[in-house]
Amino acid sequence: MKRAYELMIIIDRDVADADIAEVMTRTEGQATEEGATIASTDNWGRRRFAYEIDHKLEGTYVVWEVVTETAGLPVTERQLRLADDIVRHKLFRLPEKEATRRGLLGEATPAAAG
Repeated sequence: MKRAYELMIIIDRDVADADIAEVMTRTEGQATEEGATIASTDNWGRRRFAYEIDHKLEGTYVVWEVVTETAGLPVTERQLRLADDIVRHKLFRLPEKEATRRGLLGEATPAAAG
């Protein structure tokens, strides 16, 4: 059974802009090695935190929509926990209705007019 997830990471502000693509590629590679399919990638860019995290006030946010047969991405999450250039990460499963609406699971139904 396919499951849809959103994976968000916050890349440390000390990572150079040229190296952000490398961190993103590494994270995508870890997820695909685990059997996931990357449906979309959304780089939100550098944002200010609502509160200080590890003595830092900003980081680069990246969000992926991921579809996989497995329950979560345990190996990828472990690697994200260990990575020094990742400040925070969050993986959560999308409800089936939302995943279907986004076109990640099956066909999305068009909205009714009027």
